[in-house]
This record gives sequence, structure tokens and C-alpha cells, in this order.
Amino acid sequence: MPAAVQVSFSLLVQVLKTHGPTGPYQWMNYGKLKGKQAYHCHLTKNHKWVACWCIEKGALQIEVYYVGSHQGAPY
Repeated sequence: MPAAVQVSFSLLVQVLKTHGPTGPYQWMNYGKLKGKQAYHCHLTKNHKWVACWCIEKGALQIEVYYVGSHQGAPY
């Protein structure tokens, strides 16, 4: 993963820690994934890199389960 994308991901993690799973609502292509307690956003303007995260049921825990290319995203 390129250094600039790593920086974006680190910022995303801080937003998630501070504001919860819906915190990055102003990020590029932020959205809730249908039928799940899961969300995603793009980490770059060219939409090549995305991150997906979910809320663990009954817990105040957020799991980032995917960071990678848009083509391989699990949504």
C-alpha cells in the first residue's frame, strides 16, 4: 500500500476511534453497506483504495476488515 494511502488509513482509524463508525460520513463515497452493520469509504480520490469496517454485535468495538484495492472490495 502506498505511503499516502497509509496516511489516509491512519486518519480514518483516528476518526473511527473518536467519532464511531459513522464518523467519517464526509469522506469520499462513505456509505453503509446494505443489509449489514458495515460501512465503507474511499481512501483516495481515484477510488482505487477503500476501507470497510463493521460494528461487532452487542459491543462497542469497530473492526476494520478490509483495506485494499477497489476491485477486490467485499461489497
